[in-house]
Amino acid sequence: MANSAYASGFNLDAMMVPVRAATVYAAQETSLYLPGQIVPIVQVPAGSATAQVPLMGSVTATVISTEDVGGSGNPQDFDTVLPSDTKRTITLNLHAARTVLRDLGGIDTADMGRILGNAIATSFDKAVTTEFKNLTTQEITAGNLDTDEIFAAVATIRGNGEGGQLYGIVSTDAYANLMSAIGSNAFAGGEFQNTAMRQGFFGNIAGVQMYVSSYLNNTDMGVSNNPKCAIFSADAVKAAMQGGVNIEVARRPEAVGFDIVASAAAGAEAIDGSRGVLIIDAA
Repeated sequence: MANSAYASGFNLDAMMVPVRAATVYAAQETSLYLPGQIVPIVQVPAGSATAQVPLMGSVTATVISTEDVGGSGNPQDFDTVLPSDTKRTITLNLHAARTVLRDLGGIDTADMGRILGNAIATSFDKAVTTEFKNLTTQEITAGNLDTDEIFAAVATIRGNGEGGQLYGIVSTDAYANLMSAIGSNAFAGGEFQNTAMRQGFFGNIAGVQMYVSSYLNNTDMGVSNNPKCAIFSADAVKAAMQGGVNIEVARRPEAVGFDIVASAAAGAEAIDGSRGVLIIDAA
C-alpha cells in the first residue's frame, strides 16, 4: 500500500494546473522575527548548540570636580567600577518539516519547498512569541486594549531605564478594539489616524512601532492570562540561529520522487524582563 503522507497527483490535485500561479496561503503570516530587526538574532557557529548572551548591569559614573592628591603627593585615580556579570543561555532547537513529492503529476518542488519554509517561519515566530510571557505583566484596568494601556506600558519600560526603540506586538483579537480607540474623536484629524486607516497597520503609538501577530494568545504561548499586547526593546528578548532557514531537495528513488526538507536550528530566550511589558486581561 502506498504511503498516504507522500504527495502526488492523487492527493494534491489543487496544485496541478496547466498554468501555475504562486501558491499563497492567507492564513500564514510573513515572519516578524526572522529578519532580526524586532528581535535581534545571534548567529551561532557550527559545532555549538547554545548561545551565551550577557546581561550587563548599569554602573554609576563618577563626577570629578577637583583633583585629589594621594599620600605621596601624586594625583589620585578615582575608583574603578565593575558591572554585574549575568548571562542568559539560548538553546537551539531544530525546527523541521518534511514531505515526499512523487513524480506523478506536475507539482513544482519549489512551491512545496516554499510551503515547508513557511512552516519553519511559523514555528520560529511561535518560539519567539512564547518568550513574551517572561516580560513584566500589566493587567488591563477595564475593557479591552486601548491606547491608555500602551501609554502605561511605555511609562513602565522607560521608568526602568530603557531609552531605546520600542516594539509592540498586538494580538489579533485585541486589534479591532485598539483600532476603534484610534478612530475615536481623540485622534480625529491626526496623521496617525489617517495612516492607520489608510494602510491597515499601526505605525507608531507613543514611539512604539506596532505590529499584529496571530500567535499572541493562550494556546501558542502556553499561558492562561489572555495576552493582548507585548511592548519591548531589542534587549528584552533575543533569538539565536545557526545559519538560516534551509530547504533541501534530494532524489528518493524508493518513493519514485523527491524528498523535500525545510529546517532551521534556532531558539529564543527572554533576556531582561524589565525592558518589556506584556499587557494581559486575566479577568
